[in-house]
Amino acid sequence: MNLVLLGPPGAGKGTQAIRISKHLGIPHISTGDMFRRATAAKTEMGEKASQYMNRGELVPDEIVIGVVNERLQEGDCASGFLLDGFPRTIAQAEALEKALARGNKKLDQVLDIEVGEEELVRRLTGRRTCRSCGKIYHLVFDPPKAPTTCDVCSGDLVQREDDGEETVRNRLRVYQEQTYKLIDYYRKRDLLSVIDGKQEVETVFTDIEELLRV
Repeated sequence: MNLVLLGPPGAGKGTQAIRISKHLGIPHISTGDMFRRATAAKTEMGEKASQYMNRGELVPDEIVIGVVNERLQEGDCASGFLLDGFPRTIAQAEALEKALARGNKKLDQVLDIEVGEEELVRRLTGRRTCRSCGKIYHLVFDPPKAPTTCDVCSGDLVQREDDGEETVRNRLRVYQEQTYKLIDYYRKRDLLSVIDGKQEVETVFTDIEELLRV
């Protein structure tokens, strides 16, 4: 089964991706993993991508698409794949469709985990990191015994700058701007399945399992 997983930061994509991958026996492929793998293997596209990344620049669409194509041709993708973080734009979605068609493949479903903005802000701003040992907590989902002290080393717990509310809301705004048209694109192609991400982790996965049986 060939799948794309969509969802804003904090929606729980990573947790569900691991479960889906194990359930279906297909690789979970994230954008970051693809770049690291291509760069380490010194593939043609990996070398080109690293030139942009080393300069701190965005990797152009044509190179991102090339890295994806290289990854999807590897043996572990023969029976399917789960793409996470790609595509992000209509151009990338169209390029993916063409690349799959060349191999007589197509997407089976696009899973969109949806969570309201206020809940996402609550989730994303609740993270705390130990300044000494780096252990990560969440004030709601995985709280320390004392709000400002690490259970492991008694170090100070701090909120990272990118977990602050203003930064979080900006990240969510950027995601919406990037993916609004993409979600509509897949909806029009009758590929989109929406999952309520506000539920408990197990319930979300149960809903996904039901959708994958269709």
